[in-house]
Amino acid sequence: MPAPKTPTAILLLVCKDTPGIVTRLTSFIAEHGGNLVDVDFHVDADDSGEKLFLGRLEWELPTFTLPRASLPAALETVCTPFAGRWTLHFSDTTQRIAVFVSKQDHCMLDLLRRTSFDDVDAQIVLVVSNHLDLKPLADHAGIAFHHIPITASTKQAQEVAELELLKAERVDVVVMAKYMQILSPTFIEGFPNTINIHHSFLPAFVGGKPYHQAFARGVKIIGATAHFATAELDAGPIIEQECVRISHRDTVQDLIRKGQDVERSVLSRAVRLHLLHRILPYGNKTAVFA
Repeated sequence: MPAPKTPTAILLLVCKDTPGIVTRLTSFIAEHGGNLVDVDFHVDADDSGEKLFLGRLEWELPTFTLPRASLPAALETVCTPFAGRWTLHFSDTTQRIAVFVSKQDHCMLDLLRRTSFDDVDAQIVLVVSNHLDLKPLADHAGIAFHHIPITASTKQAQEVAELELLKAERVDVVVMAKYMQILSPTFIEGFPNTINIHHSFLPAFVGGKPYHQAFARGVKIIGATAHFATAELDAGPIIEQECVRISHRDTVQDLIRKGQDVERSVLSRAVRLHLLHRILPYGNKTAVFA
């Protein structure tokens, strides 16, 4: 039986790049007995050309002298001078996932397998679908299935119901595992922690039937993209991508088959990175501290 992992605290920070940020943060951790296990940072520019500091720090908690309840207030004092945005996470907090699906099962099956084998400390607590096709799969896994059909006339009310459900179930992240719906700005504003898998190597072939589009163009590489969902179709900050070579001998069905294999791996990696707090969105980009 593997030894239990040492619990850690994880700080993600994005702010204007100024001298002394790393020194101030690492000194704060050291002053309180924290043992740093991972430090990673990057400097980039925003749309105006101003330099941004992007950082991730992780330290062990058993020797840290500040109690968890006091840590947010202490970090507020440390981070406020940098006038940025920061979040604090704990590695031993089991995160709760809602999987949104339509009719295709390959991504949902992969997520079920990975969470059941403790690939990450997370639990799929509910499945939401606009169809009933995957209810037997959720039932077999013992996961609550919520059938919420959506039409143009009911979309607003149904999304309100979905948001209320996510709040009631204390969901941390929504994974759109082939959920063939466009989320409204209202939904995204209410639940920004939403990851989508798109069956194309974005920004190429957005929208529906990208494999058919790729076949028509005679491309030699297809791929998949996991990204944060935004109100704009297939335009959110990209988390993970992968591609596979194809040839002139491949049919559309071959492209779909190969593409689904890539979709599974890309989505699972993106979800795992998010659950490990290794993704820092800024603007329409992400820093992925893998």
